[in-house]
Amino acid sequence: MLRLILTCRMRFTALAFALPILCMGALTANSASEDATIKIAVEGAFPPFNYLDSANQLQGFDVDIAKALCDAAKLKCEFVIQEWTGMIPNLLEKRYDAIISSMSMSTERREKVAFTRRYYDSPSVFIVRKASDVAGTSANDLKDIKLGVTLATSQEAYAKKFYGSVETTVFQSSPELYKGLADKTVDIILEDKLAVYDWLANTKAGSCCEFKDGDIKNADYFGDGAGIAVRPGDSRLLELFNTALDTIQSDDTYDTINAKYFPFSIR
Repeated sequence: MLRLILTCRMRFTALAFALPILCMGALTANSASEDATIKIAVEGAFPPFNYLDSANQLQGFDVDIAKALCDAAKLKCEFVIQEWTGMIPNLLEKRYDAIISSMSMSTERREKVAFTRRYYDSPSVFIVRKASDVAGTSANDLKDIKLGVTLATSQEAYAKKFYGSVETTVFQSSPELYKGLADKTVDIILEDKLAVYDWLANTKAGSCCEFKDGDIKNADYFGDGAGIAVRPGDSRLLELFNTALDTIQSDDTYDTINAKYFPFSIR
């Protein structure tokens, strides 16, 4: 997954409060007045891409990229924390104007929203406990194995299509998914590689586990990386974000943010 809708996922219910970001300037999108604010939806529970810190402040790769884009586009922006399953429906209902929350640009999502160019790319991958006796990752290999995925993600859709015969547990969030693997509720999980990398590399709990087999790429399910979603027809905002992406990727801004979270390029 990439869960590009990414990323990373604790589902917050009934959360609709906005958090301001330090990106002030004149709004040039034709869909709003000059002093209007662009509202950006983020899940806030998909580390290291977006999460709430101990002070209840949004942090993460998606958040830093959003701030940089708003600064480059001279947009006044604020965040809205939105549970993952309501992301696209509430965008279409105009409760906010864009989604910058690791949303992979799958074929199904492209039918509902418009996407910018990708701002990062990540394959999906299987993860098992170290010293696991899981032999492989084909549907036949997993026929007597318990598989875990996260609700409403590309990985869940992929598993339903290609692993329909495998006993599958659907978790409400990525943290719950990882815990399920660590405590042996399931034997193997399917997740966005970059999202789970943080858990594997930087947490004590994640030291239990490791990648199994190679990267999984399927454009129909995982899209061409993660993109910024806007409503269909909002061409001006789409143009502003694409231009801002060019700006932050041509100077040191994007690479500096990338290096803050990953020891390798995720473009």
